[in-house]
Formats: sequence, C-alpha cells, structure tokens
Amino acid sequence: MADQAIEDAVSRALEEAPPRNFRETVDLAINLRDLDLNDPSNRVDEGIVLPNGTGQDTRIVVFAEGETALRAEDVADDVLGGDDLEELGDDTDAAKDLADDTDFFIAEASMMQDIGRFLGTVLGPRGKMPTPLQPDDDVVETVNRMKNTVQLRSRDRRTFHTRVGAEDMSAEEIAGNIDVIVRRLEANLEKGPLNIDRIFVKTTMGPAVEVA
Repeated sequence: MADQAIEDAVSRALEEAPPRNFRETVDLAINLRDLDLNDPSNRVDEGIVLPNGTGQDTRIVVFAEGETALRAEDVADDVLGGDDLEELGDDTDAAKDLADDTDFFIAEASMMQDIGRFLGTVLGPRGKMPTPLQPDDDVVETVNRMKNTVQLRSRDRRTFHTRVGAEDMSAEEIAGNIDVIVRRLEANLEKGPLNIDRIFVKTTMGPAVEVA
C-alpha cells in the first residue's frame, strides 16, 4: 500500500489536469542531489516492473529463432530472426526507426554477439540493448513482464522522468507504482533518500504537483 502523501499528490495532479481530447499519461519527475553524475557509476539506469502496469501499450521486439520465435509471436509486437538482423545491419535508417519505435528489445542469449555487431552502434547510445533471454527463460513470461516495465535513466542529468500510469487509472494504482519506484531508488542510491531532492507527478499537459 502506497504512502498516503503520494496518493494525495496523485489525486491532485489528476483533478487539476485540464480536460484533453486524448488519453494522457501520468509522469514522475525525479530530482537528484549530492551525486556526481559525470561518474557513470552514480547514474540511475534500471528497469522497474510496475505492480499496476504502465497504463500504456509498450512495444516489444524479440530477436529469436525456432521454437522461441514461434512462442514469441503470440505476445511480442514483432519477432526478428538472424536474416532480419543482418538486413538491419545494412540499413542504418531502418535500424534507427526500429530502435526509436520500440520500448524494449529481448533477444536469445546466443544472438547477443551478432546484435552487438550489427546493431550495437544504434541500440547502445539509445540505451536499447536487448535483455538477454537464457535457454531456461520463458519468452512469454519475459515479454509480459516487460510490458509492465519502465526504464529509469538519469544519464548525466539531475532531473529525469518516467511514466507511472495513465489518467484513467485510479490514484491508488498510480501511487502504488510511484511507491515501488521511490523505494527502489532509496535502496540503490549511494545515500538513499538523501540523494533524492524533490519529486513531482503530473499528467502529460497538466500542472506538476510535488510528492511530499
């Protein structure tokens, strides 16, 4: 159960958002402090599974062959094999379009070396290198988990953003997602809560409300 202060802030953000003719996402802005973000080891870069989902479609592409590819076709947005990988390696524009249109990539571990060779220069800088799928991993389970995952990535910026839901989710559901993110940050940052300055929640076009 999320902290009541978080739920109150989410409720305000939802209530104060002006009506729009599209379904808005709900985003979290996190401000860090007392961290040297020029040192990559201090940067935030991790995927977090949201307990109540992202509230949005998450596009997932799987690199796989054989049985794994067949099983992935039922759950992934696209499944690409070795031949597709080589074609993308020869077409930088197509590779960039794929990278920009895809939230997460998953790949059989045996294909990771070739992915690094053909697509590393495109996926690497975008933080989109695939999650390796080990032989014992269930591709369906992995894809379904990734659909509820958001990536926290600060790079060298003190302030970074992540999606925590959509406007038609309840304040309680969104607050539950935020609570998981804040707890993970507090556990992983060097000085825990002391490295978090201020946190704001807002809808896409609405005002920012500080999470106390």
